[in-house]
Amino acid sequence: MKLESLLTQKKAAVLERWRDLIVQNYPADAYGFLKREKDRFNNPIGYTIARGTEDIYDALIEGSASNVLSSTVDSIIKIRAVQDFSASQAVAFVFLLKTAIREQLATEIRENGLSRQLLAFESKIDELALLTFDSYMRCREKIHDIRVNEVKNGLFKLRERVNIRDSDGAPPDVDAADSKKSM
Repeated sequence: MKLESLLTQKKAAVLERWRDLIVQNYPADAYGFLKREKDRFNNPIGYTIARGTEDIYDALIEGSASNVLSSTVDSIIKIRAVQDFSASQAVAFVFLLKTAIREQLATEIRENGLSRQLLAFESKIDELALLTFDSYMRCREKIHDIRVNEVKNGLFKLRERVNIRDSDGAPPDVDAADSKKSM
């Protein structure tokens, strides 16, 4: 028996456990809501987790290319990047798949001598975690850039409002003013 066949057979149980482990990281009141509410418009986080985990699971079993996995991971990590998760907490959901597989398939893996195949599959999960971390960092950088631009725009509007002018009478260039300060 191949591990991929077993993972396909037990897909529903593994996914259910994986999703449960993921939403346990949320506050208790959110946990109940995320588990109970299935509508994608009333519960976009729960829907994204459910959809994303299934896509990731299928891609790992099929051995899909990293670009397929990367785009699938982005849907979940974008949400986690704007929440109050540290980088390790945001990416940890990937490693929870290992726990879910071990819990749901421990007996079958042991009885069928699939330990080596499990280690190889877990290496795929580790590679996915690295892709997830890269995705998380891209999202956080984008959030940072947006915040910096908002501050710059706010500063420019504030200067304009109080009528601060350069020596030539023109409104100051915010970027130029910032670069002069750093010199």
